[in-house]
Amino acid sequence: MSTSHAIRHVRITPIAFRDPPLLNAAGIHEPWALRSIIEIETASGLVGINESYGDLPMLQALAKAAPALQGLSPWALNEMETRVAALVTPPAQTPSEFLTQQVSLAPGTHVSKTVAKVVSAFEVAMMDLQGQLANASVVDLLGGAARDRVPYSAYLFYKYAEHIEKPYAPDPWGEALTPAQLVAQAQRMIEQYGFQSIKLKAGALLPGEEAAGILALAQAFPGTPLRIDPNANWSVTTSLKILQQLRGVLEYYEDPAPGLDGMAAVARECEVPLATNMVVTDFAEFRRNADMGCPVRIVLSDHHYWGGLRATQRLSTLCRTFGLGLSMHSNSHLGISLVAMTHLCASVPLLTYACDTHYPWQDEEVIQGGRLKFENGSLRVPTGPGLGVTLDRTALARLHDNYLRCGIRNRNDLAQMQKYDPAFTGIQPRY
Repeated sequence: MSTSHAIRHVRITPIAFRDPPLLNAAGIHEPWALRSIIEIETASGLVGINESYGDLPMLQALAKAAPALQGLSPWALNEMETRVAALVTPPAQTPSEFLTQQVSLAPGTHVSKTVAKVVSAFEVAMMDLQGQLANASVVDLLGGAARDRVPYSAYLFYKYAEHIEKPYAPDPWGEALTPAQLVAQAQRMIEQYGFQSIKLKAGALLPGEEAAGILALAQAFPGTPLRIDPNANWSVTTSLKILQQLRGVLEYYEDPAPGLDGMAAVARECEVPLATNMVVTDFAEFRRNADMGCPVRIVLSDHHYWGGLRATQRLSTLCRTFGLGLSMHSNSHLGISLVAMTHLCASVPLLTYACDTHYPWQDEEVIQGGRLKFENGSLRVPTGPGLGVTLDRTALARLHDNYLRCGIRNRNDLAQMQKYDPAFTGIQPRY
């Protein structure tokens, strides 16, 4: 390797961007979503970029691991993983500590995912560098495209009309607390982006109200694949009760009940395939699902906490081996994450369902050229070198300034919800 291509510097820039008051099982989104922008620079001045989580523990882990990349070749992904693991592997936990945190936290925030998250953050930026050096796109580095565009799904939320904090920019989406308002939200999103399937984030209102919302969507969009995701906020009994109301309507049923045992209990009486991004979130959990006869039939991967693009390709091979479906999970993100996800999904022959994305809920961007454009609900795979996108440094500075001023350092949907309802506990399953 030429010394001019060796990594000499890693920059981590925390950013914040506006997020609407979206309801979920844990509470409600805060006014600002946090992310980090990773830049890996070579001695020759070439820069590879990525976007990842931006909460304080992640920023601390990235900062701790970043010096270990100095002097590495952008191609040395295995060595990068070894060095990262040596620096940021969290202390061993007792089983009771692990289970307590698993129940209370989303997979992407759990301490057990620290190594995978940091590896992924650096891997994508290094592959962006590789692509620039080889004049090849990331999808080609991953083996080539199985498709030239990737389908995404409309991602609906129950939501309030505006945040409780003032002043804050008006929310153009408005309130969505009734079936009619939910249908209006879907119509607007589909008209704007062309999505061909619909997912509802549930677990926020009473289960019967959410079932009525899905039935209203089925009537308004006949033949459109529908999914519902209560984020494990329903008991097994409630999950099966709602399933009876939605018989013949759902494409898949995502994380209705907590834990793999709860999901297995639902699966025994459920003809609709169960999907998850909560109980199969790493390879050890994949093995447990397989040992139990695969009650979860669809794995919703997320390269940010599965350990990167290559790790998700390995997951795809396992899904194909065990006859499972595969799609992708999403969190609040901007274009760099979405482009990385698109390269990954294009490289995976097995992509059974349209992927999740929060992108319509964001109105800011950090890449040159502004917001990415969907065509009939899909994104074309960029063909330029690496990720095929570059940073807009003016936008990066503005979003970093948002971070400095917003006062949020760790996402806390529960505490935010208690500003609206002081009695809200967030205990799950709630219904």
